[in-house]
Amino acid sequence: MASKKPTLDIFDQWASAAPAAGVGQGADKGESANEHATATAATPSATPVALRRAVQELLKNGVLEHSAKPQLFRQIADDTARVNAQLEPLDLEVRVDDVRGLAFVAIAPTYLPEGDDEDEWTHPLMRRQRLTLEQSLLLAILRREFLQREQEGGLGVPVRLAVDSLLPQLEIYLGSTGSDMQERKRLATLLEGLRGHGVVSEVDAQDIITLRPMMVHLANPQNLQALLQHLRTLTAKPSAQTPTTAPEDDK
Repeated sequence: MASKKPTLDIFDQWASAAPAAGVGQGADKGESANEHATATAATPSATPVALRRAVQELLKNGVLEHSAKPQLFRQIADDTARVNAQLEPLDLEVRVDDVRGLAFVAIAPTYLPEGDDEDEWTHPLMRRQRLTLEQSLLLAILRREFLQREQEGGLGVPVRLAVDSLLPQLEIYLGSTGSDMQERKRLATLLEGLRGHGVVSEVDAQDIITLRPMMVHLANPQNLQALLQHLRTLTAKPSAQTPTTAPEDDK
């Protein structure tokens, strides 16, 4: 009975540019099935199993944190060049923040979007996500808190923050609703939205959140500058209706 041919995963397909020459001919000229199987088993895998698992986990979630999966993160950090070589045909790359223990997938700078409108680009494997204006403001506040706590406690130390401490800071920019319940509900909604972007944890039983290091890269100087310019535009046109969304962030 003929055995079923094993299925190669994507890493083996990329590594094998063409089938090995003469394998079929060698078998026809007297190479035994056992000898052929032994030779195949002796051939080393194109990608080490541990690195393969790490890349698969990275592509699954888009982000890999040392605090959650230290062994997989270390595989990516130690062999970044090899991972980027594997991601290059996909117009993707991995960026590693070794100090904060973070690796994440990003669009390669060499990617050329179709069309001439950069604001309408699409990537077949990535999607653009939107932050509302209020989410963007809160993200900027959280980034400031994150960097300040890093300076006080050191890089790589988990940053935890009481939710109540954010209420007066948010009120400065969004104003007071006159109701503590409404303000808490507004903040909870904004935090839940940001949690979907991977920048904060879920609020725990003590009303504390953990700030995740991805926020430093999402709320980078370029995006913050775009937000500032957007706010200046709104200030210059007080009669205009405030839009519900801020400039888009790429993820």
